[in-house]
Amino acid sequence: MALLTAAQILDVARRTITIFESYGLKCCLMGSAASYLYGVKRTPNDVDLVVLSAAYTQEALKELLVREDSQYTLVRSRNPRATYRVLWYRIPGTYQRCKVDILIPGSLNVPDVPHEHIVTKAPHYLPAMPLLPQLLLKLQGWSDHRASPRTDMQFKQYYDVRDIEALLAIVCRRRLRIYDEDAQWIPETMIADSLKTLQEYVVYGSPYSAADWRELGFELPAESVMVEH
Repeated sequence: MALLTAAQILDVARRTITIFESYGLKCCLMGSAASYLYGVKRTPNDVDLVVLSAAYTQEALKELLVREDSQYTLVRSRNPRATYRVLWYRIPGTYQRCKVDILIPGSLNVPDVPHEHIVTKAPHYLPAMPLLPQLLLKLQGWSDHRASPRTDMQFKQYYDVRDIEALLAIVCRRRLRIYDEDAQWIPETMIADSLKTLQEYVVYGSPYSAADWRELGFELPAESVMVEH
């Protein structure tokens, strides 16, 4: 089966967001699709969408989509112990399908983004996770993939590093800092957890990136850095 294009992925995202917005639900993209919106060149793998509401569970939100559009289908997870079902969107007129992950604040440490901080920009005008927490969530993904017992998940850490480095360069160009006034809404626990992860990342992920992370405001101990220029 042919890989989906970025345009197809974003079309699925737009359709999903439109349905949720018809119910008055605010959303923002995260994951590879959000990274793409910020300028990361890698084609997104799927749609990761955060619904900023406590009124529904993740499973209820998936079922809402299935009721609204027959192109969405729910299938059992390959993990026999999983209590959730996996949501897919069939691309009309093709045999292709796109995986759609629906998250809510608190799941996978996703922060509850104030609506005024959601980023929507040309040319796609799709709502995205603010840039700093998007970077920190990608960093968390790298750590999770690296620690996974599954070989296929471990392999993803190398793609994660490329995405993280691309996002980090964008953040540095924009001169964003974790102590900026616009970043004060980001949970302190997210910043603290990211600092712990960074002490591994600058050793095993990207040793040359420590100076850039310090520029963002993270106080990295010198002994955690193997190589630095």
